[in-house]
Amino acid sequence: MATNKTLIPAQATHPGVLIKDELEATPNLNQRILAKELDVKPSFLNEIIKGKRPVTADIAILLEKTLGISADYWMKFQSQYEIDKARLKEKNIKKLKNIELWNIIKEYVPVLYFKKHNYLQNDIESDIKAIKNIYDITTIDELVSSFSKEKFAYYRKSDKLKIDNKNMFAWSALAQYEAKNQKTNTFNFDNINQLCVNLNNIFYENSRTPERVKSILNQFGIKMLLINKLEKAPIDGFSFWSGKNPAIALTLRYNRIDNFAFTIMHEIGHIDLHLRNDRERKFMDLTKKQNLDQFENEADNYAQEKLIPKRIWQDILNNYLPLNDDKIIALANKHKINPAILLGRICYEMDYYAIKTKINKKMK
Repeated sequence: MATNKTLIPAQATHPGVLIKDELEATPNLNQRILAKELDVKPSFLNEIIKGKRPVTADIAILLEKTLGISADYWMKFQSQYEIDKARLKEKNIKKLKNIELWNIIKEYVPVLYFKKHNYLQNDIESDIKAIKNIYDITTIDELVSSFSKEKFAYYRKSDKLKIDNKNMFAWSALAQYEAKNQKTNTFNFDNINQLCVNLNNIFYENSRTPERVKSILNQFGIKMLLINKLEKAPIDGFSFWSGKNPAIALTLRYNRIDNFAFTIMHEIGHIDLHLRNDRERKFMDLTKKQNLDQFENEADNYAQEKLIPKRIWQDILNNYLPLNDDKIIALANKHKINPAILLGRICYEMDYYAIKTKINKKMK
């Protein structure tokens, strides 16, 4: 289907240009002679040629007689010039307005980050549209308002963390934008226990782990997003509803299977415990937690139980202390738990830091 997109020239062309071309192409004809034939002063004709005066209907008729180019053509030429000039003026006004908007956007958006990851194309008009789409806004005023409103909406600021609010805002906006574009199966809360079983099998095998986790989450109706790292945005996980599906977004800040597994289960905990009856809530979990509230404690406990059930953990406490690497590896294989995940729980709860451990924590 054809589109009626109007092409705007780089500059408007005045019909005086044609007069100049005719003078140059016609022997024995110059401005002085032509002015005499038109019965106008040479200075008057010179101003038309330079685009300082319009070609009026009277002049168009005289040009028709002297140069043999119809008066209608001259008038259409003049009319097109006026239209082009008006469109260029409008275009320049719009360009200036876009520059002003872009200067505001740069105050609230990490533009270089979005350019680096190909969300922006170095064209102000299209880039403004892209920012509006990412941040789910219709005007730049909404961007400013949303930034102020949501500055601390998803997380509690920690004195231990260096946080850039602009980058935090961008991270959460990008996660929600990418979630909208991801298609998954239908989600059912009744399937969460089986999902956790399948995830633990993936964690234990630790092969193509992020890819396989994303696939199984999608299969069970949970969207999963991996967001590229943003400076001073120390986010481990982010859980929220996206349309009819829950979503989990995270940045792989550490290539560790224990950290990755706990973050995934923690966010599933938020989905199962807290987003089940409140689809407006959003939970953003930072790398270094401080003064955990009830929701975070509940999600932590949920993750611990799903990764290492209480009966297994209690059995370890009752029968296998003191622990060492060999015992940890044997227990992990016995219960089909990745050794790094078991080591992580032991380090956290028992102050057991095996600095020279042979247990590989790397995610594969």
